[in-house]
Amino acid sequence: MADEKKIKVKLVRSLIGTKGDHRSCVRGLGLRRINHTVEVIDTPANRGMINKVAYLVKVI
Repeated sequence: MADEKKIKVKLVRSLIGTKGDHRSCVRGLGLRRINHTVEVIDTPANRGMINKVAYLVKVI
């Protein structure tokens, strides 16, 4: 488990006016507010969420 790949994701745009399922993806990634950065495990599920809300987040 210690050698799992991680991705740093940062929320760069507001969730106001976005679709509900996009908000759910952002919350599922663990992001709470603008400029909040989290590290998530590199899994297909997390990659799918990042791709879905690519216009809201930035991968560092």
